Amino acid sequence: LAARILAHGEQILAAAEAMASLDVAASHAELATERDYSRPALDDSLAFDIEGGRHPVVEAALEAGHEGSFVANDCSLSDENRLWLLTGPNMAGKSTFLRQNALITVLAQIGAYVPAKKAHIGVVDRLFSRVGAADDLARGRSTFMVEMVETASILNQAGERALVILDEIGRGTATFDGLSIAWATVENLHDINKCRGLFATHYHELTALSAKLSSLSNHCMMVREWKGDVIFLHEVGSGSADRSYGIQVAKLAGLPKAVVKRAESVLSHLEEKDQNSATTRLANDLPLFASVVEEVSSPAGSSGPSAVEEKLGEINVDDLTPRESQALLYELKALMPSD
Repeated sequence: LAARILAHGEQILAAAEAMASLDVAASHAELATERDYSRPALDDSLAFDIEGGRHPVVEAALEAGHEGSFVANDCSLSDENRLWLLTGPNMAGKSTFLRQNALITVLAQIGAYVPAKKAHIGVVDRLFSRVGAADDLARGRSTFMVEMVETASILNQAGERALVILDEIGRGTATFDGLSIAWATVENLHDINKCRGLFATHYHELTALSAKLSSLSNHCMMVREWKGDVIFLHEVGSGSADRSYGIQVAKLAGLPKAVVKRAESVLSHLEEKDQNSATTRLANDLPLFASVVEEVSSPAGSSGPSAVEEKLGEINVDDLTPRESQALLYELKALMPSD
């Protein structure tokens, strides 16, 4: 029997490959019919317009569990707003929205129908994803280190034909460190990579960047409050969220009442020292990457070293006594321009 099988090996493998191709095509066709998928339009443009997009796995799970229907959402990453900054609370559907658009792209480019009312996608050469939290302790990498390595890979490789989805960059370190990294990442994606992308974050301060970055637009997950509770609508709307409702989500998770009340008290105190005005000024004051490069390579209006720079060049720090150091500071201050 083994000898006869080997003798007809090529024919058997060809038949198996044909059956596999028919199985894939038939299953996609059946899925498209049963789930109301549509035929996507693909071309060589940089378009990305999804109308009524859905997450195929989450949608099927909701139906199987009789938990209601999936809320479809549009996504249009055009030239004018090719980078979306998505804010909103946990459990509202940010991660689902990011992933469904990535899955629709993959399905479209393998030749399948897609879970959307309509889809027009300019061919994506690379799909980059930075979602979830995982460590690699065997190689000495913490969760945050893994996050940074993956982010670095995206920023170093993504081009204008890429599609990038990033979920919560910078959350694994100190608040201001994380905010600074997320801020610079958004600027790089916009100015250097120039790719189509979805960037989900809880750093509401980043929404101020839309005033400076022409192709960045703010979007948020819609919620409603009712008698102290949060109702997740799972709808994506324009604009930015004013809060993350983290305490309400913690309450839903079953944190003790005493912890929830204490958290509300601490939040109220922290909100009194709101930083929105400072970050808005930061968005207006910080130069974009292009101007940073220009300033580093050729400082504008510099005809030579200033008096302060010349003085600093003459100093041998190791030879200064404390008294001489203090006197030198006064001298340097006197050399500073009056304005």
